[in-house]
Amino acid sequence: MAEKLGDLLLTPAEMAAVDAAAAESGIASFGLMWSAGAAVAGAALRLYPGALRFAVLCGPGNNGGDGYVAARRLAESGAGVAVFHLGDPARLHGDAARAKAECALASQPLDVYIPRPGDVVVDALFGAGLGRDVPPQVRSVIEQVTGAAVPVISVDLPSGLDGRSGEVLGAAFKAAHTVTFMTRKPGHLLMPGRELCGSVEVADIGIPARIIKAHSSGMIAENTPAKWAHLLSSAKLETHKYKRGHLAVFSGGAGKTGAARMSAMAGLKAGAGLVTIAAPSDAMAENSGHLTAVMLHVVDDGVALRDWLADERLQTFVLGPGFGIGAKTRDFTAALSGRHLVLDADGITSFKDDPREVFNLFAEGEPHLVLTPHEGEFARLFPDIAADKRLSKVDKARAAALRANAAIVYKGADTVIASPDGRALINTNAPAWLATAGSGDVLSGVIGALLAQGLPAFEAAAFGVYLHGEAGQRAGKGLTAEDLVAHVQPF
Repeated sequence: MAEKLGDLLLTPAEMAAVDAAAAESGIASFGLMWSAGAAVAGAALRLYPGALRFAVLCGPGNNGGDGYVAARRLAESGAGVAVFHLGDPARLHGDAARAKAECALASQPLDVYIPRPGDVVVDALFGAGLGRDVPPQVRSVIEQVTGAAVPVISVDLPSGLDGRSGEVLGAAFKAAHTVTFMTRKPGHLLMPGRELCGSVEVADIGIPARIIKAHSSGMIAENTPAKWAHLLSSAKLETHKYKRGHLAVFSGGAGKTGAARMSAMAGLKAGAGLVTIAAPSDAMAENSGHLTAVMLHVVDDGVALRDWLADERLQTFVLGPGFGIGAKTRDFTAALSGRHLVLDADGITSFKDDPREVFNLFAEGEPHLVLTPHEGEFARLFPDIAADKRLSKVDKARAAALRANAAIVYKGADTVIASPDGRALINTNAPAWLATAGSGDVLSGVIGALLAQGLPAFEAAAFGVYLHGEAGQRAGKGLTAEDLVAHVQPF
């Protein structure tokens, strides 16, 4: 089941609706809890067969109920088990109360737990729906467990993480392994949640896919080839360079040309049939000394650009890397408002004083603008959205995409790609060493190449982010932007 659901992500609210619908359909809810607890116990025994003691920490809700089932199954297998509870077990209700009643093991208050050598913690305190900071006694236990370097297996999500945003609510366990059920949540993929979940196992506990899909918006998922690969047809023998699109990248002036060349070469490697660098006169010699397959065209000012744009075959552009901040950048952006544009770096910062100016330029029709901000640039374009602590990174990217009528690539270790229609993809394949100078210039060129080949803005952005991550993995640690370009490959 988990495999059939693929890369779908359910928010905690959607998963709660799924649980309720499953019960209403006649599926025994306690049976689901039993399957969940059994999956956790199975993972614990598989991963830590030599554990001297499994310390099962049970919370006051259904996550705790899963923990009581896991404790029972572990004990029945012959493992050493100690159970610790948060709150008054007498106040448990429903399936959690039944799970506690059917677990014959004695339970002690959470605050008496002291980690000892040979322990493995089974964290069943809170699930993905936690919406407030953990209480002081839980923070204390988290700190003790972390300090003692005791391995943790978390049920659903490490306690202290927000399943919607991946944010830490006061304190959170750092799990070695997390067992979640039916689908992952955004908090498993968004940072810092991704780093705190360890390896994530999705257990099928018996909820039919039809129920899950019926209560999922389907708008948030992991960024995988299933979302866009079908849109880019395989290269055929008769395909020629003009059918694979023409990408134009704008260069800065003399001494500021490297970023544009990085974007242009990345675009060529990513499959664009033709790539041209549009450069001012004083940068032509510098660029020509470093280029062979990439063409050059002189564009000194807005008048020259508009003359060049009389050629309707020119439809896709990258503007920003190394170009400079100011009125010229804004003028060029305005001239390109009817074409496909990747706006990055200096292109974004040029609109920091009046972001609405660029939004208005691309407000009409299907999105044909891709904005690729990192954290600081996002805050320049969308200061109110960036400052809203109620919003997750996915929420912020979606709100920004709607406002700008653009595909948003909200960069970071957990890059989020969002569309104005509410779709969002969380990227997971990018290695940490991609955070290097020039990496963003390469990404812009890759996205530009995919736009030039006819992909819609959102899919081009998502595809480009994925290819960028793959290139980073192939290039390996210590890469430079030049290394990254060399490892860009079409899908």
